[in-house]
Amino acid sequence: MAEAADFQGTSPSPARRLLRRTGALLAGAPLMAALFQLPAAPAAHAAGQQTVRAAATGSRTVAVSVDSLTPSVPSDGDTLTVSGTVTNNGKQPVTDAHVGLRVGQELETRSAIDDVARSTSFDPVSDGPEIGGKYVQKFSRLAPGVAQRFSIAVPVSKLELGSDGVYALSVSLSGQTPAEAWEQVLGIQHTFLPWQPDDAAAKTRTTCLWPLISTVHMTAETGPGAQQVPVFLNDDLAKDLAPGGRLERMLSLGKDLDVTWVIDPDLLASVDAMTRSYRIRADGDAGPVAGTHQAVAKQWLAELQRAVAGKEVVALPFADPDLASLAHNGTSVTGSLSQLKDATDVAASTVETVLHVKPDTDFAWPVDGAVDSSIVRVATSAGADKVIARSDSLEESDTLTYTPSAARPIGGGTTAVVADARLSRAFEDDLTKAGASTLAVQRFLAQSLEVNGQTAKQRSIVIAPQRMPSADQAQAMAQALGLLQQSTWSQSQSLSAAAKDKPDPGATTKIPSSSHYPSALRKQQLRPSAFAEIARTQDKVDNFKVVLTDESRVVTPFGRAMNREMSTSWRGRKQAAADFRDGVEDYLNDISEQVKLIDKSETKLSGRSATIPVTVQNNLVQGVDHLVLRLTSTNPTRLKISGRAYSEQPVAVSGGHSQSVKFTTSANANGPVSVIAQLYTQDGRPYGEPVTFDVKVTEITATVMLVIGGGVLLLVLAGFRMYTQRKRAAARENASGPQDGDGPGEAAEEPGQAGEDTERPEGERAENPAGTAERLTEEPGARPRAEGPEQPSDPTPDTAAENADPSGTGEKVDR
Repeated sequence: MAEAADFQGTSPSPARRLLRRTGALLAGAPLMAALFQLPAAPAAHAAGQQTVRAAATGSRTVAVSVDSLTPSVPSDGDTLTVSGTVTNNGKQPVTDAHVGLRVGQELETRSAIDDVARSTSFDPVSDGPEIGGKYVQKFSRLAPGVAQRFSIAVPVSKLELGSDGVYALSVSLSGQTPAEAWEQVLGIQHTFLPWQPDDAAAKTRTTCLWPLISTVHMTAETGPGAQQVPVFLNDDLAKDLAPGGRLERMLSLGKDLDVTWVIDPDLLASVDAMTRSYRIRADGDAGPVAGTHQAVAKQWLAELQRAVAGKEVVALPFADPDLASLAHNGTSVTGSLSQLKDATDVAASTVETVLHVKPDTDFAWPVDGAVDSSIVRVATSAGADKVIARSDSLEESDTLTYTPSAARPIGGGTTAVVADARLSRAFEDDLTKAGASTLAVQRFLAQSLEVNGQTAKQRSIVIAPQRMPSADQAQAMAQALGLLQQSTWSQSQSLSAAAKDKPDPGATTKIPSSSHYPSALRKQQLRPSAFAEIARTQDKVDNFKVVLTDESRVVTPFGRAMNREMSTSWRGRKQAAADFRDGVEDYLNDISEQVKLIDKSETKLSGRSATIPVTVQNNLVQGVDHLVLRLTSTNPTRLKISGRAYSEQPVAVSGGHSQSVKFTTSANANGPVSVIAQLYTQDGRPYGEPVTFDVKVTEITATVMLVIGGGVLLLVLAGFRMYTQRKRAAARENASGPQDGDGPGEAAEEPGQAGEDTERPEGERAENPAGTAERLTEEPGARPRAEGPEQPSDPTPDTAAENADPSGTGEKVDR
């Protein structure tokens, strides 16, 4: 499709363009005439054709690097200084060489700027004549592989710049080689010269995003203490924060620019954690080691707090979730959108806590600004009503002859803020070399000026660079933005102001379908299995937190860890992302298993009923509650738990303690029975692994039989002893004969009276005269003893008064 926005509203006159091109041809005429006269050429026409071919191919023999161009945007009266190096990449030396500057034609479209930037060869027409005379630097000889520096200073007035606009500026090396002994252009480097000495009638309002985003650094692991010391994956964040590191350069360079800070709250949370005690995960089986870069983290945060004071700060959802991955592969997994909502909700509080500024959380930023209808739906589902897109995702129609303003209403109360693709991608190349950085800066400025010159209508342009620029890329970005903010054609504007600007009526508002999403970006997305694993981890957290007395110690670190699992920074690092997810889930499994049932061996029950203890162990530092322990008999016909097939009891265990829970069992038959102990949450979800053990039921065991037999034997022996004692007592009594006063019908002694103490010593009997001996004196109210056996029908005699007279001669009294 033709790029409609490349066409300017005004352009140089045809007469002026014809004059410049004619001058270029006339300037090259002497060189071509000299080449026609070479004796080695068989014919003038053939020589001319060979010269053109030599100029086209030989212009790559020597590498020309423009390391410095000042001023980048010259004005009247300035002197342009161009410095760099030339390196002979050929196998033969170059002699009679010199470096000169060439000012090409004015570039009328943005595509023309791109064409010049891609060009590596010399074109005598488009590159223009060399500014000769004293404004060249000569080299008598360039040896192969040797780089030599050059520096040329030319008054701007000698450049013969015309109307305001962008001009191609080339630095060329001319010389000859032994094989081709005539002067030709052997190396050339193209760049750009923005020319706008006076203020533009309508300056472009330019917004530049300055991203502070990093990769994931913190794990879900924390120490057991009250402070929950965090554990980091590595110490890379400290390197980025240290002087010369990527994040240190982003902060140092950005604080002097008028930019909108776009910050990932996870980065702030990680740096803030580093200001206190933290630990670094060690390689191998060794435990985490103590981190030592608290001072670096404190200094970086303090400088950031000063830098953002009074500036616009946009907070992305926590950990910068990959919206495209979520839209394409995560919405079918239950709970994935809830993770995005949670990441959005925590973003503002994190930024306010760490930076003490209130951020704007209304913006969503899909990776590379690539959007489709599903991405927009997901981006706005968490509350954002503005989506930062990029112009290579929303293509303009052919009828629009300029680059429109960024704001586009796309329906449903949502605004797409469309960043300019060329300006946003200007610093994505390798800029470690000075030459590459200089060219990037000049091309950026040229594109910005070209946008301004397209129409007299004032517009709002947004620049959204790559999320994590390197230190060299950040340096080039800062240089270009600093020059742009001082230029005569641009003025700074915040992102929120750009989003509120009146949109161009001709700008596209149609969001492409999912099929138009770039395939290269799609290959880097998180797979559906990643979101399934995140959902599984969330389910385990939900099951674990309900039993804790302080769930925040688990919910917060694992909630943030699951946000990190969805981070955009995992793109291109598939294995690292999988390892991180596995690490989070493994750690959760490990700490949840700290609350468990202790294994039991076979238990033996003697008799019909018994008590079975089951022990619950809690190795966490906090207590657990809201647990239910269920003991289930697999054969309730043989063994019942509390009279049923199973029984449940609530469980609460303090941190670092164990508790035994006792269950009453009853057996109906002998034999082994498997019993299952399982913890449950109060909502009926199983917690942890069950413990199965066997209970061997024996109604009467051998030990019990021995005890019972021993008891029976003792009773038999006691009865036999009593029998022998009575028999001996009776024998003694019979041997002594009848006593005076004893009639033949007198009743015998009652067992258990005189007979029980017949073997007691005589002294004992005297001490207890009334204990066992029969009393011959009647107790008051006692019935007289009959001559014969008393019958139940005998009448009860009247009770006579007790006789107090001395006993008769025949009475026996034990003393």
